[in-house]
Amino acid sequence: MKPFSYVSHPQRVIFGAGSIGRLDAEIDGLGAGRGLVLCAPGQRADAERVADMLGPRGAGIFDRAVMHVPVEVAHEARDVARRLGADCVVAVGGGSTIGLGKAIALTSTLPILAIPTTYAGSEMTSIYGITEAGLKKTGKDPRVLPRTVIYDPELTYSLPVGMSVTSGINAIAHAAEGLYAIDGNPITDLMAEEGIAALGRALPVLTEGGDAVGVSDARAEALYGAWLCGTVLGNVGVALHHKLCHTLGGSFGLPHAETHTIVLPHALAYNAPSSPRAMARIARALNGAGAAQAVFDLARNNGARLALKDIGMRAEDLDRACDIALQNQYPNPRPLERNAIRQLLQDAFDGRRPAA
Repeated sequence: MKPFSYVSHPQRVIFGAGSIGRLDAEIDGLGAGRGLVLCAPGQRADAERVADMLGPRGAGIFDRAVMHVPVEVAHEARDVARRLGADCVVAVGGGSTIGLGKAIALTSTLPILAIPTTYAGSEMTSIYGITEAGLKKTGKDPRVLPRTVIYDPELTYSLPVGMSVTSGINAIAHAAEGLYAIDGNPITDLMAEEGIAALGRALPVLTEGGDAVGVSDARAEALYGAWLCGTVLGNVGVALHHKLCHTLGGSFGLPHAETHTIVLPHALAYNAPSSPRAMARIARALNGAGAAQAVFDLARNNGARLALKDIGMRAEDLDRACDIALQNQYPNPRPLERNAIRQLLQDAFDGRRPAA
């Protein structure tokens, strides 16, 4: 076994149906008195429910979280928190909302209590991303790691099935890249394979529907898988897949989870010759013959869109996307070759199934 290091992060996780009822006690645990509730415009109802639970301890609601965290929105939210006298932020939603909380925490001392309602996994990482002048800049800082995370599967029941599938495959991407990360280790490998397997079991159940007990169990398993995949992302670096998705999202405005869903099979196919052990674990977790093909089939069989051209990418922008992706490269098991990366983007644009 190769030498490795594993660093656990100071974070409290509450998991289980109905755990939102612990909100008041968890605010106390932060030593906070007034929380600003953050949400995206479409999740105002969830934010209002949380604000009602906080009562006089709620400083207000900021409902303008959007994808890729534009710097202007981050500054506005931080100013609102300061004006309302908030001493913590309560981020209710997916990666966009939790990302906004991180942007606030990056330039203040406010702790984050995260209440995920998707499978994005951002709540388990100290990674932040802010988009400015058309470029998404990412980094790591311990200040942005949520101090407390409340995972309540009941809050994901209203997440549409289509969004559940793409959000779940987005989570799988975190774990998949963790399996061939330059700083991976046996602990995160275990979490990665279990997280991928949990989502691989849960997503088809959500798509097919069925009895309420089965669906609620699948929601809990999907959230559990997302937690594990997010934990992997929080402990290791990322590679080509995330670089491509940051490029496509930050510079071309493509939707986050759908972009991850479409690109992942092609990024895995690119790295497969250099990472056979990682690919074997991904394939095993999804009961497939090959990692890239198993992820593609999971997306296709559960109704996700498979082509970048179907989510707003223009053919004439592929060359520029390739150029941007080759700048400030992330460590990757296979060296980045321009012609091969350009073909990867073309295959993702067209929605081709990776060859076995």
